Amino acid sequence: MSKIAVFGANGTIGSTVVREALNRGHQVTAVVRNPAKVTETHPNLTVTQGDVLDPASVGAVAAGQDVLVSAVGGGDGPGHLATIEPAARALVTGLRTLGDAAPRLIAVGGAGSLRTPDGKQVWDAPGLPEWLLQIMHAHGDALDYLRTVSDVSWTSLSPAALIEPGERTGAYRTGQDDLVAAADGTSRISVEDYAIALVDEIEQPQHLGERFTCGY
Repeated sequence: MSKIAVFGANGTIGSTVVREALNRGHQVTAVVRNPAKVTETHPNLTVTQGDVLDPASVGAVAAGQDVLVSAVGGGDGPGHLATIEPAARALVTGLRTLGDAAPRLIAVGGAGSLRTPDGKQVWDAPGLPEWLLQIMHAHGDALDYLRTVSDVSWTSLSPAALIEPGERTGAYRTGQDDLVAAADGTSRISVEDYAIALVDEIEQPQHLGERFTCGY
């Protein structure tokens, strides 16, 4: 059993990660801006207020935890620009205040920087709307920053090109920096199976100090 704190715990991905971790017997702290918005109850669930952009708040939340999960988002393109990469910096700064007692950081990443079979990246596809490109590049900037960090244990998990609520199958494939796609070229993962991949990584670390991805 691990002690896991989740920033962004009331979002689509964050809430699913919280549920998956609780169902596996972990102790979970849901970290949100407004605790009243968390309606889930569980004997192993604690809800607390926190600000992912404030290193002092990050340090206070992270103290005593085994893993700190960041599933934060800005809600739209410009919001992500103001949240994703700055949050990565605040998370690392806050964790550094704990020294050797700092928990491991696992960040929900984006698919935009993953390589496609033609040698390009997902965000190079023609016709992508500007708001989506902003989100993709915000995640890319956060990953670029994390890759400069060697004194805090971190992992970034990028989803497939399409991630949406669906079935919890328990089946997924992983990759490193290349997009995971099916034989027909589609790249997708349900939020439920993405959460499985993330909690699997918590329980059996395979990607310390690097990004990995999952898909069908």
